[in-house]
Amino acid sequence: MKRDVLVRSGGLSLLLALVGCATLDSGDHVNPETPTWFHRPNGALAISFRRPLTASTRKEGEEYERGRAELDIKHGRVFVGSSDHGLYALRATDGSTLFRFETLNAVQSEPLYDPETESLYFGSHDGALYAISAEDGHLLYRYDAAAEVSKRPALAGETLFFANAADFLFAVDRRTGKERWKVHRTPALGMEVSGHAGPAVSGETVYMAFSDGHVGAFAVKDGAERWPPVDLSADAEQASAGETVRYLDVDTTPVIDETPNGKLLYVASYSGGVVALDAQTGSRVWSSEKALGVTDLLLFTEPLHGEHKETGSGQGKMGYPKRPERKVLIASSATTGLWGIDPTTGRALFRNKVPEGGVTTPAIVGGAIAVGTSRYGLFLLSPLDGKVIDGIETGSGFSQAPVAYGRHVYALSNSGNFFGFDIDAPVRR
Repeated sequence: MKRDVLVRSGGLSLLLALVGCATLDSGDHVNPETPTWFHRPNGALAISFRRPLTASTRKEGEEYERGRAELDIKHGRVFVGSSDHGLYALRATDGSTLFRFETLNAVQSEPLYDPETESLYFGSHDGALYAISAEDGHLLYRYDAAAEVSKRPALAGETLFFANAADFLFAVDRRTGKERWKVHRTPALGMEVSGHAGPAVSGETVYMAFSDGHVGAFAVKDGAERWPPVDLSADAEQASAGETVRYLDVDTTPVIDETPNGKLLYVASYSGGVVALDAQTGSRVWSSEKALGVTDLLLFTEPLHGEHKETGSGQGKMGYPKRPERKVLIASSATTGLWGIDPTTGRALFRNKVPEGGVTTPAIVGGAIAVGTSRYGLFLLSPLDGKVIDGIETGSGFSQAPVAYGRHVYALSNSGNFFGFDIDAPVRR
């Protein structure tokens, strides 16, 4: 039985602090500690456009918009689903509509744009995966998955992978929609958190997490198991024996990380915390048990920067001290907050308590992260320590995760307004 988890929190969190309260280091190079707006921390985030998108006559029940938009950078397009049963193609400059595709229920998934075939793949709560032309929106095919599809599909060669809320992982021909294989796990008994994970592909392996608390690795070619499914919920099941039933779901889409010591897979069990697995064997590398209720993960990477260089003018060297590559695993939880986790050890670097209603998956923008809150607007934070850089109140919260490119951020609010935000670099004084 599926149900939504209602979240309440006493008081306002760090995310609701005034923007100027965050202390930023000085310096001119771009990194999360000193982003481009450090001279003017109160004016980094601005609205570039706002337009009503969701048709008010089609709204049902409480106001919410989930999923995430997809960007086509080359052609300046944004693709975004809506609770009014539509998938919209919009101009990235002003949010004006290029076309709208109608489905039989809400579209609360993140689309996948395929530039090679000029196709767009996305799921709907009507239980189907759609493939449409990204140019004019005409239908290419519809695959009936028999349960809601709300996560981003994944591509590997000519195979498209996607999952549904009934714990099926499908592999279909990306051009025709013809099924190649599918795998299924029987859902766990008892209560589950609403939502499901999506697939992640690396090389010849596709990784998937299921509502019974297991994580699996399957061959791209035929779906054969690469290693026996790993049970992340075993500890939670033992702890709940004779007590109230706990949530065993692993609803996070796995995150893949290439490290000097091999490939790692980051996943999160709702009741078991965040876990790093060896992607080749499935063995557990570390666990962060305190980060509970996590439903989304993002790996932030700050590359090595700050090399000294000769000016070529006889004036010596210029530049900044070399800083090594740094990574932070950002975990979003509606119950325990926004976490920053060291991906090498699992140690918590920071935790921001969640405001009433919850936070979205972040988007990386300009050396910082943009985070939506379901009742208090959009915020910019440092991914290294979680400090607030800037924030903006739009009159409605965000349950849909923002998407970003360059200095632009896009998101659909719960009230059905589509926003474009700009990150403004300050004028040197």
